[in-house]
Amino acid sequence: MGVLRRNQMGRYAVAEVIIRPITVEDADAVAELWQSLVEYHQRLSPDLPAAAKGGAHRYVRRMLDRLSDPYTHAIVAEFDGQVIGFLLGVIVDLMPDMFAQQPAGFLADIYVEPSHRRRGVGRALVNDLVGWFRQCGVHTFDWHVASSNPEGIRFWRAVGGRDVMIRMRADIGGDHD
Repeated sequence: MGVLRRNQMGRYAVAEVIIRPITVEDADAVAELWQSLVEYHQRLSPDLPAAAKGGAHRYVRRMLDRLSDPYTHAIVAEFDGQVIGFLLGVIVDLMPDMFAQQPAGFLADIYVEPSHRRRGVGRALVNDLVGWFRQCGVHTFDWHVASSNPEGIRFWRAVGGRDVMIRMRADIGGDHD
Protein backbone atom coordinates (compact mmCIF):
# COMPACT_ATOMS: atom_id res chain seq x y z
CA MET A 1 0.00 0.00 0.00
CA GLY A 2 1.50 3.30 -1.03
CA VAL A 3 1.15 6.70 0.63
CA LEU A 4 2.12 9.98 -1.01
CA ARG A 5 4.69 12.04 0.83
CA ARG A 6 6.90 14.98 -0.04
CA ASN A 7 10.61 14.23 -0.37
CA GLN A 8 13.56 16.54 0.41
CA MET A 9 13.38 18.16 -3.03
CA GLY A 10 9.72 19.10 -2.59
CA ARG A 11 8.54 16.36 -4.93
CA TYR A 12 6.01 13.74 -4.04
CA ALA A 13 6.99 10.11 -3.81
CA VAL A 14 5.05 7.01 -2.83
CA ALA A 15 6.19 5.45 0.44
CA GLU A 16 5.07 1.96 1.32
CA VAL A 17 2.95 1.02 4.32
CA ILE A 18 3.73 -2.54 5.34
CA ILE A 19 1.22 -4.69 7.23
CA ARG A 20 3.03 -7.48 9.05
CA PRO A 21 2.87 -9.66 12.17
CA ILE A 22 3.94 -8.02 15.42
CA THR A 23 7.44 -8.89 16.67
CA VAL A 24 9.21 -8.50 20.00
CA GLU A 25 11.04 -5.51 18.51
CA ASP A 26 7.68 -3.71 18.16
CA ALA A 27 6.85 -3.95 21.89
CA ASP A 28 7.66 -0.37 22.90
CA ALA A 29 5.99 1.18 19.85
CA VAL A 30 2.82 -0.88 20.27
CA ALA A 31 2.75 -0.10 24.01
CA GLU A 32 2.83 3.62 23.16
CA LEU A 33 0.08 3.20 20.58
CA TRP A 34 -2.07 1.23 23.02
CA GLN A 35 -1.57 3.95 25.65
CA SER A 36 -2.67 6.51 23.04
CA LEU A 37 -5.73 4.39 22.27
CA VAL A 38 -6.74 4.26 25.94
CA GLU A 39 -6.15 8.01 26.36
CA TYR A 40 -8.21 8.70 23.23
CA HIS A 41 -11.07 6.62 24.63
CA GLN A 42 -10.84 8.47 27.94
CA ARG A 43 -11.17 11.79 26.09
CA LEU A 44 -14.25 10.42 24.33
CA SER A 45 -15.91 9.35 27.56
CA PRO A 46 -14.88 9.12 31.22
CA ASP A 47 -16.96 5.92 31.31
CA LEU A 48 -14.25 4.16 29.31
CA PRO A 49 -11.47 2.62 31.42
CA ALA A 50 -8.16 4.32 32.07
CA ALA A 51 -4.91 2.39 31.76
CA ALA A 52 -3.44 0.87 34.89
CA LYS A 53 0.15 1.77 35.73
CA GLY A 54 2.28 -0.45 33.50
CA GLY A 55 -0.83 -1.61 31.65
CA ALA A 56 0.55 -0.82 28.19
CA HIS A 57 3.54 -3.12 28.61
CA ARG A 58 1.41 -5.88 30.15
CA TYR A 59 -0.96 -5.58 27.17
CA VAL A 60 1.89 -6.00 24.69
CA ARG A 61 3.39 -8.85 26.69
CA ARG A 62 0.06 -10.70 26.48
CA MET A 63 -0.06 -10.06 22.72
CA LEU A 64 3.46 -11.42 22.31
CA ASP A 65 2.67 -14.43 24.49
CA ARG A 66 -0.11 -15.36 22.06
CA LEU A 67 1.91 -15.15 18.83
CA SER A 68 1.87 -18.91 18.39
CA ASP A 69 -1.84 -19.16 19.27
CA PRO A 70 -3.68 -20.16 16.06
CA TYR A 71 -6.75 -18.23 17.28
CA THR A 72 -4.93 -14.88 17.55
CA HIS A 73 -3.89 -12.41 14.84
CA ALA A 74 -1.65 -9.55 15.99
CA ILE A 75 -0.34 -7.21 13.29
CA VAL A 76 1.24 -3.80 12.88
CA ALA A 77 1.32 -1.16 10.17
CA GLU A 78 4.82 0.11 9.47
CA PHE A 79 5.72 3.27 7.55
CA ASP A 80 9.31 4.41 6.96
CA GLY A 81 10.53 1.89 9.54
CA GLN A 82 8.15 3.16 12.24
CA VAL A 83 5.16 1.31 13.65
CA ILE A 84 2.18 3.62 13.07
CA GLY A 85 -0.70 1.28 13.90
CA PHE A 86 -1.67 -2.10 15.27
CA LEU A 87 -4.56 -4.53 15.35
CA LEU A 88 -5.44 -7.49 17.55
CA GLY A 89 -8.04 -9.99 16.39
CA VAL A 90 -9.11 -13.35 17.79
CA ILE A 91 -11.37 -16.27 16.97
CA VAL A 92 -13.94 -16.91 19.68
CA ASP A 93 -16.47 -19.61 20.46
CA LEU A 94 -20.04 -18.95 21.50
CA MET A 95 -20.41 -21.31 24.47
CA PRO A 96 -20.71 -24.53 22.45
CA ASP A 97 -22.90 -26.18 25.06
CA MET A 98 -25.58 -23.50 24.52
CA PHE A 99 -25.24 -22.09 20.99
CA ALA A 100 -24.92 -23.71 17.56
CA GLN A 101 -21.31 -23.22 16.58
CA GLN A 102 -20.04 -21.07 13.79
CA PRO A 103 -16.53 -19.77 14.12
CA ALA A 104 -16.72 -16.08 14.98
CA GLY A 105 -14.10 -13.39 14.99
CA PHE A 106 -13.57 -10.50 17.35
CA LEU A 107 -11.50 -7.43 16.62
CA ALA A 108 -10.21 -6.59 20.09
CA ASP A 109 -8.18 -3.45 19.34
CA ILE A 110 -7.10 -1.29 16.43
CA TYR A 111 -5.28 2.02 16.49
CA VAL A 112 -3.58 4.18 13.88
CA GLU A 113 -1.58 7.29 14.75
CA PRO A 114 -3.74 10.35 14.03
CA SER A 115 -1.21 11.76 11.54
CA HIS A 116 -1.62 8.62 9.41
CA ARG A 117 -5.40 8.36 9.48
CA ARG A 118 -7.62 8.75 6.42
CA ARG A 119 -4.87 7.27 4.24
CA GLY A 120 -6.08 3.68 4.14
CA VAL A 121 -3.92 2.33 6.97
CA GLY A 122 -6.84 1.29 9.19
CA ARG A 123 -8.61 -0.29 6.22
CA ALA A 124 -5.41 -2.18 5.31
CA LEU A 125 -5.16 -3.54 8.87
CA VAL A 126 -8.82 -4.61 8.80
CA ASN A 127 -8.45 -6.16 5.33
CA ASP A 128 -5.50 -8.22 6.58
CA LEU A 129 -7.60 -9.42 9.52
CA VAL A 130 -10.53 -10.25 7.23
CA GLY A 131 -8.19 -12.31 5.01
CA TRP A 132 -6.96 -14.22 8.05
CA PHE A 133 -10.52 -14.79 9.28
CA ARG A 134 -11.43 -16.19 5.83
CA GLN A 135 -8.46 -18.59 5.94
CA CYS A 136 -9.71 -19.75 9.35
CA GLY A 137 -13.25 -20.36 8.11
CA VAL A 138 -14.72 -17.38 9.97
CA HIS A 139 -17.64 -15.66 8.22
CA THR A 140 -18.40 -12.76 10.59
CA PHE A 141 -16.59 -10.69 13.17
CA ASP A 142 -17.60 -8.21 15.83
CA TRP A 143 -15.98 -5.27 17.58
CA HIS A 144 -16.85 -2.47 19.97
CA VAL A 145 -16.82 1.20 19.06
CA ALA A 146 -17.50 3.98 21.54
CA SER A 147 -20.91 5.56 20.99
CA SER A 148 -19.19 8.95 21.45
CA ASN A 149 -16.75 8.25 18.57
CA PRO A 150 -18.46 9.47 15.36
CA GLU A 151 -15.22 9.22 13.36
CA GLY A 152 -14.82 5.59 14.40
CA ILE A 153 -18.47 4.80 13.68
CA ARG A 154 -18.11 6.29 10.17
CA PHE A 155 -14.99 4.20 9.58
CA TRP A 156 -16.71 0.99 10.67
CA ARG A 157 -19.76 1.67 8.53
CA ALA A 158 -17.44 2.34 5.56
CA VAL A 159 -15.84 -1.11 5.95
CA GLY A 160 -19.23 -2.83 6.09
CA GLY A 161 -20.12 -2.65 9.77
CA ARG A 162 -23.72 -2.62 10.92
CA ASP A 163 -25.46 -2.31 14.27
CA VAL A 164 -26.20 -5.68 15.85
CA MET A 165 -26.50 -4.95 19.58
CA ILE A 166 -26.26 -1.86 21.75
CA ARG A 167 -24.03 -2.15 24.80
CA MET A 168 -25.42 -0.14 27.70
CA ARG A 169 -24.25 0.79 31.19
CA ALA A 170 -25.94 1.95 34.38
CA ASP A 171 -24.35 3.40 37.48
CA ILE A 172 -25.19 1.47 40.63
CA GLY A 173 -24.46 4.31 43.02
CA GLY A 174 -24.00 4.03 46.74
CA ASP A 175 -20.93 3.34 48.82
CA HIS A 176 -18.33 1.10 47.14
CA ASP A 177 -16.26 0.24 50.21
